[in-house]
Amino acid sequence: MGMDTRRTTRALATEAVHAGRDDLAGLGLHAPPIDLSTTYPSYDSRAEAARIDSFAATGAEPDGPPVYGRLGNPTVARFETALARLEGTESAVAFASGMAALSAALLVRGSMGLRHVVAVRPMYGCSDHLLTAGLLGSEVTWTDPAGVADALRPDTGLVLVESPANPTLAEIDLRAVAHACGSVPLLVDNTFATPVLQRPAEHGARLVLHSATKYLGGHGDVLAGVVACDEEFAGRLRQVRFATGGVLHPLAGYLLLRGLSTLPVRVRAASANAAELAARLAADPRVDRVHYPRIGGAMVSFEVNGDPHEVIAGVRLITPAVSLGSVDSLIQHPASISHRIVDADDRRGAGVSDRLLRLSVGLEDVEDLWADLDVALGERKAAPARPEALAQG
Repeated sequence: MGMDTRRTTRALATEAVHAGRDDLAGLGLHAPPIDLSTTYPSYDSRAEAARIDSFAATGAEPDGPPVYGRLGNPTVARFETALARLEGTESAVAFASGMAALSAALLVRGSMGLRHVVAVRPMYGCSDHLLTAGLLGSEVTWTDPAGVADALRPDTGLVLVESPANPTLAEIDLRAVAHACGSVPLLVDNTFATPVLQRPAEHGARLVLHSATKYLGGHGDVLAGVVACDEEFAGRLRQVRFATGGVLHPLAGYLLLRGLSTLPVRVRAASANAAELAARLAADPRVDRVHYPRIGGAMVSFEVNGDPHEVIAGVRLITPAVSLGSVDSLIQHPASISHRIVDADDRRGAGVSDRLLRLSVGLEDVEDLWADLDVALGERKAAPARPEALAQG
């Protein structure tokens, strides 16, 4: 046989299809198995004690067969392996939701006495609320990206940013913020961009958070969260997950692994639709301002000069609902729903206007989507279009 010339470094599209599944052919399988066991037999209790001691010390995944469903699951581990490969990190740890994942990261640092958090608005409304209300004993300092370094304290455990941000799609220079953090870990919520458009670990982020409910699952049928990070931090996250019980169900892990295989195709196709809709909305006199990220993506936010609630009531093809990242398009009014829990002054101060609508663009034909928006926006006025209406970043 000749030399094997196959590349060891694989492209994102290849990793999306094969990562977490590389052993299947050797097992005589094509589709990944779903392991629904909550517990696993072991006739060697001394060895089990040693493995449990090892996990308690470092949080490393135990060698050999699984121990208990709250400690880890083989199906979920496949998804974690795949997501870590896509984000370019050593490890990833999956949770029952994005908020469980964020909570675990805060608890890891809080357990070390590092309860202070520096954060940049806007971000997802429930993330904002978790920090502001101090529900996990944390204290938050809100700042803009340029003020991160000055906001750090000796007890700062994390710096939190979301880019593009929910719901204004504001973008942050991640490399500059990571530099400003010094030795404090930077956590970047990468839910909107996905690793298809942005890999924060390459820009200095230690933790990359996803609400996997969104694009990673991609079909509106799975609730999950995940943190991609180095193995040292992953071990601590696994210990928190084990202790608090925020585990991901194996069926959800299977659906997420399945979703990853089409992630690059879905994100790129939906992004093309979104860019076209953003351009049309920016040229429409019924719309005051459109927000669309420089890196692209499938999210568009726009401020109407009429009643935003009438637009929500007027769509028929687009679904008026919270969440995002599905194959079908969704629209919602952040000031009423996703960011309602944020104080109104803080919300508006972060650029979340009461007339802002957030559109998650799916895979439908763009002409059908535009026809639906056109009707929902109501009667056209004679005012000229404004070429400056499209705001990027």
